Amino acid sequence: MRIGRGAALACALALAGCGGLPSANPADWFRARPSGPAPAELPALGNPQPLAVLWSASVGAAEGYVFSPALAGDSVYAAARDGTVVRLEATSGRVRWRASAGMRLSGAIGADGEVVAVASEAGEVLVLDAANGAPRWRARVSSEVLAAPKVAEGLVLVRSADSRIFAFGAHDGRRRWVYQRASMPLIVRSPAGLTVHQGAVYAGFSGGKLVALALANGALRWEATVALPRGATELERVTDVVGEPAADGREVCAAAFQGRVACFDARNGNPLWARDMSTVTGVSLDARNAYVSDDRGAVHALERASGRSLWRQDRLAHRQLSLPLALGAEVAVGDLQGYVHMLARDSGAFVARQATDGGAIRAAPLRLAQGLLVQTAAGGLFAIAPRSP
Repeated sequence: MRIGRGAALACALALAGCGGLPSANPADWFRARPSGPAPAELPALGNPQPLAVLWSASVGAAEGYVFSPALAGDSVYAAARDGTVVRLEATSGRVRWRASAGMRLSGAIGADGEVVAVASEAGEVLVLDAANGAPRWRARVSSEVLAAPKVAEGLVLVRSADSRIFAFGAHDGRRRWVYQRASMPLIVRSPAGLTVHQGAVYAGFSGGKLVALALANGALRWEATVALPRGATELERVTDVVGEPAADGREVCAAAFQGRVACFDARNGNPLWARDMSTVTGVSLDARNAYVSDDRGAVHALERASGRSLWRQDRLAHRQLSLPLALGAEVAVGDLQGYVHMLARDSGAFVARQATDGGAIRAAPLRLAQGLLVQTAAGGLFAIAPRSP
């Protein structure tokens, strides 16, 4: 087992057993250690594609948590650790409203154009009116919330860190259902979120498990194994599904720390393929490929149908990469210094690079009608697209 590297990172990620963690983000802890691997120098780009920042805005710092924006209709919604919540025009970045949640927030934001949902480490959930930012209702879940709430089909879904999923009515805040399961002795402290797709909720858990729940009532449809715990110690056996499952068409894919990347039939959970790989950010999909940033800082493209390796870009080693986002002919990924790297979708070659404000980009870039949007740990929002000739 990769205990030399894995032990340090797992200790940074664990909710129990390591103690004294300075922040919720493993990368912050790891970067503070002088013995940690130095980030690779940025490779020179021969003939880079020109990029432009279409607009930028400031929402507020993440302070060690992972915040990412949400897109609904023609608007972007974003939040910050200090409780700031904003709605901006997706095309221009103009602020439509700015509100305060009245509490310190601990993760990203969920929205559907009618309501906006945020949550705290105390398990408080606040839902705002998307039109004006006015509070609609509050609720409480059983523990801290690190992942973005999901708003779908009249429900607000909240994942708490103690392996529970709560569903509330989006308009009245009434609890509709709860799903819960036991956790392993050590679990990854990261924003492991939810994916809603075709009437199902997909979520990964400790022990390498992936479940599909009925959105309407929380009933278990199926359970599958992404990866099995291995090793002699509890630390070596940490094999949590991380990030949000990626669902598209009849496939759902997920990735586990110290484990594997695997894809399943979304109808019944039957396995399609699996590849040994460790990541702390999960897996993303496009029509042809699956993409993973591994925990050593390499970006992988895998054939979606078979899991066969198509390319591996390893010149961003130890740069603590975000989940990749496929954008047409390119794949975008953020890093610990606030750079957005554009890689060729077919080869993984470097195509372009854009600096932001120097704050780490922890969450996946968000696709916009033109280009992409990233939120940095320093609180910056940057809409980036190819520069017009």
